[in-house]
Amino acid sequence: MVSGKPTIVLVHGAFADSSGFNAVVKRLVTDGHSVVAAANPLRGLAFDAAQVKALLDTIEGPIVLVGHSYGGAVISTAAAGNASVKALVYLAAFVPETGESAQSLVEKFPGSTVGESLKPVPLPDGQVDLYIDPKVFHPHFAADVSAEEAALYSITQRPATGAALGEPATGPQAWHTIPNYNLISGADRIIPPATQEFMAQRSGAKTQVVEGASHMVFVSRPGATVALIETALQEAQEA
Repeated sequence: MVSGKPTIVLVHGAFADSSGFNAVVKRLVTDGHSVVAAANPLRGLAFDAAQVKALLDTIEGPIVLVGHSYGGAVISTAAAGNASVKALVYLAAFVPETGESAQSLVEKFPGSTVGESLKPVPLPDGQVDLYIDPKVFHPHFAADVSAEEAALYSITQRPATGAALGEPATGPQAWHTIPNYNLISGADRIIPPATQEFMAQRSGAKTQVVEGASHMVFVSRPGATVALIETALQEAQEA
């Protein structure tokens, strides 16, 4: 039995920020949960995981750690060896094995539009920031979100470096030892559902498929998202 009520930590992915979790946070807080939304730097997988790990180290008591998209890769590394993390929840997310990157996983099965959707911005240090082109953000990234809302997300998106998306996961991956849950977006045009299903099966996740959901499933289907998070929390407390 887990002692104390877990804190839910939300980690956003690329082309987003923590504000995308607003509807989810509102529901979780209304239900009486303690919630922290991490600011994922999107600069590099090892770097980003270290930042999230540092945040986790400041939280007292048990943790349910949630990651969307690239944030799934971040939490898989950040939670490794942390006994306070009692459950991992992946939302349309990458669940890499050591040596795999977001880029290699997105190419594992056909169906992703991410390559044709990216708009690069060269940086002074020779790196490149990648955005989703606002012209295709709605159909490719957020098809089941209203056009008006998708336009706002496209304008306020935060870029990820090309290096971050191409950087392989290193070290042990937390899903090998921590119970995990996976919300699969059934109409995802960024991470193909077949890829999500492959990763969920490999990790032994308790899985729910949200038919018709886009990559922004946590925005378009906050109820389903919260339900899975609360299932993970409840089962963590009962373990």
